Amino acid sequence: MLLHVTHETRYEYSPPVETAQHLAHLKPLATGSQQLVSHRLSIEPQPAQRSEQPDVYGNTRAFFALESTHDSLVVTAESVVETSTPLLAPGIARDMPWEAVRERFRYRKDATFDPASEFVFPSPYVPRHGDFAAYARASFAPERPTFDVAMDLTERMYRDFAYDADSTEINTPAVEALAQRKGVCQDFAHIMIACFRVMGLPARYVSGYLLTQPPPGQPRLVGADASHAWVSVYLPGESDGDGPDGAGGWAEFDPTNGRQPGEDYVALAIGRDYSDVSPMRGVLHGGARHTLKVGVTVRPIEELQAEAAEAAQSQSRIQPQLQDKDLP
Repeated sequence: MLLHVTHETRYEYSPPVETAQHLAHLKPLATGSQQLVSHRLSIEPQPAQRSEQPDVYGNTRAFFALESTHDSLVVTAESVVETSTPLLAPGIARDMPWEAVRERFRYRKDATFDPASEFVFPSPYVPRHGDFAAYARASFAPERPTFDVAMDLTERMYRDFAYDADSTEINTPAVEALAQRKGVCQDFAHIMIACFRVMGLPARYVSGYLLTQPPPGQPRLVGADASHAWVSVYLPGESDGDGPDGAGGWAEFDPTNGRQPGEDYVALAIGRDYSDVSPMRGVLHGGARHTLKVGVTVRPIEELQAEAAEAAQSQSRIQPQLQDKDLP
Protein backbone atom coordinates (compact mmCIF):
# COMPACT_ATOMS: atom_id res chain seq x y z
CA MET A 1 0.00 0.00 0.00
CA LEU A 2 1.33 3.44 -0.93
CA LEU A 3 0.50 6.00 1.75
CA HIS A 4 0.98 9.76 1.74
CA VAL A 5 1.59 11.27 5.20
CA THR A 6 1.43 14.96 6.07
CA HIS A 7 2.41 15.97 9.61
CA GLU A 8 2.18 19.71 10.33
CA THR A 9 3.32 21.21 13.63
CA ARG A 10 2.47 24.89 14.21
CA TYR A 11 3.65 27.00 17.17
CA GLU A 12 2.52 30.55 17.94
CA TYR A 13 4.69 32.38 20.50
CA SER A 14 4.01 35.33 22.80
CA PRO A 15 6.31 37.15 23.28
CA PRO A 16 8.39 36.21 20.22
CA VAL A 17 11.24 33.72 20.43
CA GLU A 18 14.68 35.22 19.93
CA THR A 19 16.68 32.05 19.23
CA ALA A 20 15.81 28.34 19.25
CA GLN A 21 17.24 24.90 18.65
CA HIS A 22 15.01 21.95 17.80
CA LEU A 23 15.18 18.18 17.33
CA ALA A 24 12.56 16.36 15.26
CA HIS A 25 11.74 12.70 14.63
CA LEU A 26 9.52 13.09 11.57
CA LYS A 27 11.09 10.83 8.92
CA PRO A 28 9.50 7.35 8.68
CA LEU A 29 11.65 4.29 9.19
CA ALA A 30 12.77 1.88 6.49
CA THR A 31 11.91 -1.62 7.77
CA GLY A 32 11.10 -5.06 6.44
CA SER A 33 7.45 -4.08 6.08
CA GLN A 34 7.78 -0.48 4.88
CA GLN A 35 9.99 1.43 2.47
CA LEU A 36 10.37 5.19 2.39
CA VAL A 37 9.67 6.40 -1.15
CA SER A 38 10.10 10.13 -0.54
CA HIS A 39 10.37 12.60 2.33
CA ARG A 40 10.47 16.38 2.60
CA LEU A 41 10.80 18.49 5.75
CA SER A 42 9.76 22.14 5.36
CA ILE A 43 10.56 24.69 8.09
CA GLU A 44 9.24 28.25 8.27
CA PRO A 45 10.97 30.55 9.07
CA GLN A 46 14.05 29.22 7.33
CA PRO A 47 16.59 27.91 9.87
CA ALA A 48 20.13 29.22 10.03
CA GLN A 49 21.40 25.67 10.52
CA ARG A 50 19.93 22.26 9.79
CA SER A 51 21.26 18.72 9.66
CA GLU A 52 20.11 15.11 9.75
CA GLN A 53 21.65 12.02 11.34
CA PRO A 54 20.65 8.65 12.82
CA ASP A 55 20.17 8.31 16.57
CA VAL A 56 21.22 5.32 18.68
CA TYR A 57 18.08 3.37 17.73
CA GLY A 58 18.42 3.87 13.99
CA ASN A 59 15.79 6.62 13.72
CA THR A 60 16.49 9.67 11.57
CA ARG A 61 16.77 12.75 13.76
CA ALA A 62 16.67 16.25 12.26
CA PHE A 63 18.31 19.22 13.98
CA PHE A 64 17.65 22.86 13.11
CA ALA A 65 18.49 26.21 14.69
CA LEU A 66 16.68 29.54 14.36
CA GLU A 67 18.83 32.59 15.10
CA SER A 68 16.40 35.43 14.32
CA THR A 69 13.33 36.63 16.23
CA HIS A 70 10.12 34.83 15.26
CA ASP A 71 6.58 34.69 16.64
CA SER A 72 5.61 31.45 14.90
CA LEU A 73 7.13 28.19 13.71
CA VAL A 74 5.63 25.82 11.16
CA VAL A 75 7.26 22.44 10.51
CA THR A 76 5.69 20.26 7.82
CA ALA A 77 6.83 16.72 7.04
CA GLU A 78 5.51 15.10 3.86
CA SER A 79 6.32 11.46 3.23
CA VAL A 80 5.32 8.72 0.84
CA VAL A 81 5.70 5.24 2.30
CA GLU A 82 5.12 1.81 0.76
CA THR A 83 3.78 -0.54 3.42
CA SER A 84 2.96 -4.21 3.77
CA THR A 85 1.71 -6.41 6.60
CA PRO A 86 4.58 -7.04 9.07
CA LEU A 87 5.72 -10.66 9.19
CA LEU A 88 7.59 -12.47 11.94
CA ALA A 89 11.20 -13.35 11.20
CA PRO A 90 11.48 -17.01 10.12
CA GLY A 91 13.88 -17.87 12.95
CA ILE A 92 11.60 -16.68 15.76
CA ALA A 93 10.62 -19.18 18.44
CA ARG A 94 6.96 -18.18 18.48
CA ASP A 95 5.96 -20.97 20.88
CA MET A 96 8.71 -20.31 23.43
CA PRO A 97 7.15 -19.84 26.92
CA TRP A 98 7.56 -16.37 28.37
CA GLU A 99 9.49 -17.79 31.34
CA ALA A 100 12.16 -19.10 28.96
CA VAL A 101 12.41 -15.70 27.30
CA ARG A 102 12.81 -14.08 30.71
CA GLU A 103 15.65 -16.48 31.53
CA ARG A 104 17.47 -15.48 28.35
CA PHE A 105 17.56 -11.90 29.60
CA ARG A 106 18.63 -12.59 33.17
CA TYR A 107 22.08 -11.24 33.88
CA ARG A 108 24.80 -13.88 33.58
CA LYS A 109 28.49 -13.20 33.84
CA ASP A 110 30.29 -13.40 30.48
CA ALA A 111 27.00 -13.87 28.59
CA THR A 112 26.84 -12.61 24.99
CA PHE A 113 25.31 -9.15 24.83
CA ASP A 114 21.88 -9.05 23.21
CA PRO A 115 20.89 -5.55 22.00
CA ALA A 116 17.27 -6.24 23.00
CA SER A 117 18.33 -6.38 26.66
CA GLU A 118 18.40 -2.58 26.97
CA PHE A 119 14.61 -2.63 26.53
CA VAL A 120 14.17 -4.67 29.72
CA PHE A 121 15.16 -1.82 32.04
CA PRO A 122 13.06 1.12 33.33
CA SER A 123 13.10 4.36 31.34
CA PRO A 124 11.85 7.91 32.02
CA TYR A 125 8.20 7.23 31.14
CA VAL A 126 8.20 3.52 32.04
CA PRO A 127 9.21 2.96 35.68
CA ARG A 128 8.98 -0.28 37.59
CA HIS A 129 5.91 -0.49 39.81
CA GLY A 130 4.05 -3.33 41.48
CA ASP A 131 0.75 -2.19 39.96
CA PHE A 132 2.02 -3.09 36.48
CA ALA A 133 2.93 -6.60 37.65
CA ALA A 134 -0.48 -7.00 39.29
CA TYR A 135 -2.27 -6.08 36.06
CA ALA A 136 0.06 -8.13 33.85
CA ARG A 137 -0.23 -11.46 35.71
CA ALA A 138 -3.60 -12.40 34.22
CA SER A 139 -1.97 -12.50 30.77
CA PHE A 140 1.30 -14.12 31.90
CA ALA A 141 -0.13 -17.56 32.52
CA PRO A 142 2.43 -20.32 33.24
CA GLU A 143 4.12 -21.70 30.12
CA ARG A 144 2.15 -19.40 27.79
CA PRO A 145 4.13 -18.42 24.66
CA THR A 146 5.34 -14.82 24.68
CA PHE A 147 3.46 -14.02 21.47
CA ASP A 148 0.21 -15.25 23.01
CA VAL A 149 0.92 -13.28 26.19
CA ALA A 150 1.33 -10.11 24.14
CA MET A 151 -1.82 -10.73 22.13
CA ASP A 152 -3.85 -11.47 25.27
CA LEU A 153 -2.59 -8.31 27.00
CA THR A 154 -3.31 -6.25 23.87
CA GLU A 155 -6.91 -7.45 23.71
CA ARG A 156 -7.43 -7.18 27.47
CA MET A 157 -6.24 -3.58 27.54
CA TYR A 158 -8.53 -2.77 24.62
CA ARG A 159 -11.47 -4.04 26.67
CA ASP A 160 -10.39 -2.57 30.01
CA PHE A 161 -9.27 0.92 29.03
CA ALA A 162 -11.21 3.88 27.63
CA TYR A 163 -9.71 6.24 25.09
CA ASP A 164 -10.11 9.74 26.56
CA ALA A 165 -7.99 12.55 25.15
CA ASP A 166 -8.83 14.83 28.07
CA SER A 167 -7.87 12.40 30.83
CA THR A 168 -4.06 12.67 30.64
CA GLU A 169 -1.23 15.00 29.65
CA ILE A 170 2.11 14.15 28.03
CA ASN A 171 3.76 13.95 31.45
CA THR A 172 0.99 11.95 33.20
CA PRO A 173 2.67 8.95 34.91
CA ALA A 174 1.80 5.62 33.32
CA VAL A 175 0.85 4.18 36.72
CA GLU A 176 -1.77 6.95 37.06
CA ALA A 177 -3.25 6.12 33.65
CA LEU A 178 -3.31 2.46 34.72
CA ALA A 179 -5.21 3.32 37.89
CA GLN A 180 -7.88 5.35 36.11
CA ARG A 181 -8.14 2.88 33.20
CA LYS A 182 -8.25 5.63 30.59
CA GLY A 183 -5.88 7.73 28.54
CA VAL A 184 -4.52 7.95 24.99
CA CYS A 185 -2.37 5.73 22.81
CA GLN A 186 0.83 7.01 24.39
CA ASP A 187 -0.43 5.99 27.86
CA PHE A 188 -1.55 2.56 26.69
CA ALA A 189 1.79 1.89 25.00
CA HIS A 190 3.69 2.88 28.15
CA ILE A 191 1.48 0.67 30.32
CA MET A 192 1.91 -2.38 28.10
CA ILE A 193 5.67 -1.85 27.91
CA ALA A 194 5.81 -1.53 31.70
CA CYS A 195 3.88 -4.79 32.08
CA PHE A 196 6.44 -6.64 29.97
CA ARG A 197 9.50 -5.09 31.56
CA VAL A 198 8.33 -5.68 35.11
CA MET A 199 8.03 -9.37 34.17
CA GLY A 200 11.59 -9.34 32.80
CA LEU A 201 10.87 -9.22 29.03
CA PRO A 202 12.03 -6.64 26.45
CA ALA A 203 9.48 -4.25 24.96
CA ARG A 204 9.90 -0.95 23.14
CA TYR A 205 7.85 2.07 22.06
CA VAL A 206 6.88 2.71 18.43
CA SER A 207 5.62 6.09 17.24
CA GLY A 208 3.85 6.46 13.93
CA TYR A 209 0.56 6.94 12.12
CA LEU A 210 -2.69 5.23 11.18
CA LEU A 211 -4.44 5.41 7.82
CA THR A 212 -6.92 8.29 8.13
CA GLN A 213 -9.74 6.72 6.12
CA PRO A 214 -10.64 3.09 6.91
CA PRO A 215 -11.35 0.55 4.16
CA PRO A 216 -15.01 0.32 3.06
CA GLY A 217 -17.15 -1.37 5.68
CA GLN A 218 -14.44 -1.20 8.37
CA PRO A 219 -14.73 0.86 11.59
CA ARG A 220 -12.68 4.00 12.02
CA LEU A 221 -9.60 3.32 14.15
CA VAL A 222 -8.96 5.39 17.25
CA GLY A 223 -5.93 7.62 16.82
CA ALA A 224 -6.48 8.54 13.15
CA ASP A 225 -5.76 12.18 12.27
CA ALA A 226 -3.10 12.27 14.98
CA SER A 227 0.23 10.72 15.79
CA HIS A 228 -0.15 7.19 17.07
CA ALA A 229 1.87 4.86 19.30
CA TRP A 230 2.06 1.14 19.85
CA VAL A 231 4.34 -1.56 21.28
CA SER A 232 7.04 -3.83 19.92
CA VAL A 233 7.78 -7.04 21.87
CA TYR A 234 10.98 -9.04 21.41
CA LEU A 235 10.74 -12.74 20.52
CA PRO A 236 14.06 -14.65 20.62
CA GLY A 237 15.11 -17.16 18.01
CA GLU A 238 15.34 -20.89 18.44
CA SER A 239 19.07 -20.66 19.15
CA ASP A 240 21.14 -18.15 21.08
CA GLY A 241 24.03 -18.78 18.74
CA ASP A 242 22.52 -17.42 15.51
CA GLY A 243 23.89 -13.91 15.60
CA PRO A 244 23.60 -11.22 18.28
CA ASP A 245 19.80 -11.48 18.45
CA GLY A 246 19.68 -15.27 18.35
CA ALA A 247 17.79 -15.06 15.03
CA GLY A 248 14.98 -13.37 16.93
CA GLY A 249 12.92 -10.36 16.02
CA TRP A 250 10.23 -7.92 17.11
CA ALA A 251 6.45 -8.34 16.92
CA GLU A 252 4.16 -5.32 17.12
CA PHE A 253 0.93 -4.90 19.09
CA ASP A 254 -1.52 -1.99 19.38
CA PRO A 255 -3.43 -1.98 22.71
CA THR A 256 -5.34 1.15 21.71
CA ASN A 257 -7.13 -0.77 18.95
CA GLY A 258 -6.78 -4.34 20.25
CA ARG A 259 -4.89 -5.67 17.22
CA GLN A 260 -1.54 -6.07 15.53
CA PRO A 261 -0.47 -3.30 13.15
CA GLY A 262 -0.98 -4.00 9.45
CA GLU A 263 -0.28 -2.24 6.18
CA ASP A 264 -2.45 0.67 7.36
CA TYR A 265 0.24 1.65 9.91
CA VAL A 266 3.35 3.76 9.28
CA ALA A 267 6.22 3.41 11.78
CA LEU A 268 8.04 6.66 12.44
CA ALA A 269 10.56 5.93 15.21
CA ILE A 270 11.38 3.41 17.95
CA GLY A 271 12.77 3.93 21.43
CA ARG A 272 12.51 3.02 25.09
CA ASP A 273 9.48 5.30 25.49
CA TYR A 274 8.04 8.61 24.25
CA SER A 275 11.01 10.59 25.56
CA ASP A 276 13.28 9.00 22.93
CA VAL A 277 11.05 9.67 19.93
CA SER A 278 8.93 12.79 20.54
CA PRO A 279 8.15 14.33 17.13
CA MET A 280 9.39 17.79 18.16
CA ARG A 281 11.36 19.20 21.06
CA GLY A 282 13.39 22.33 21.50
CA VAL A 283 15.27 24.82 23.64
CA LEU A 284 13.99 28.40 23.29
CA HIS A 285 15.20 31.85 24.29
CA GLY A 286 11.99 33.85 24.71
CA GLY A 287 8.45 32.75 23.89
CA ALA A 288 7.26 32.38 27.48
CA ARG A 289 3.81 31.38 26.26
CA HIS A 290 2.86 29.40 23.18
CA THR A 291 -0.01 27.61 21.49
CA LEU A 292 0.51 24.36 19.62
CA LYS A 293 -1.52 22.85 16.81
CA VAL A 294 -0.69 19.50 15.22
CA GLY A 295 -2.41 18.06 12.17
CA VAL A 296 -1.81 14.62 10.68
CA THR A 297 -3.33 13.21 7.51
CA VAL A 298 -2.61 9.74 6.13
CA ARG A 299 -4.14 8.88 2.75
CA PRO A 300 -3.65 6.25 0.06
CA ILE A 301 -1.68 7.76 -2.79
CA GLU A 302 -4.40 6.62 -5.21
CA GLU A 303 -6.82 9.10 -3.62
CA LEU A 304 -4.43 11.99 -4.19
CA GLN A 305 -3.84 10.90 -7.79
CA ALA A 306 -7.60 10.65 -8.40
CA GLU A 307 -8.14 14.13 -6.95
CA ALA A 308 -5.36 15.56 -9.10
CA ALA A 309 -6.86 13.97 -12.22
CA GLU A 310 -10.32 15.33 -11.35
CA ALA A 311 -8.89 18.81 -10.77
CA ALA A 312 -7.10 18.67 -14.13
CA GLN A 313 -10.34 17.65 -15.87
CA SER A 314 -12.22 20.49 -14.18
CA GLN A 315 -9.56 22.96 -15.27
CA SER A 316 -9.73 21.69 -18.87
CA ARG A 317 -13.50 22.26 -18.87
CA ILE A 318 -13.19 25.75 -17.43
CA GLN A 319 -10.43 26.95 -19.78
CA PRO A 320 -12.50 26.84 -23.06
CA GLN A 321 -15.29 28.75 -21.31
CA LEU A 322 -12.87 31.51 -20.34
CA GLN A 323 -11.54 31.66 -23.90
CA ASP A 324 -15.10 31.95 -25.30
CA LYS A 325 -15.76 34.94 -23.04
CA ASP A 326 -12.72 36.70 -24.46
CA LEU A 327 -14.02 36.49 -28.02
CA PRO A 328 -15.39 39.80 -29.54
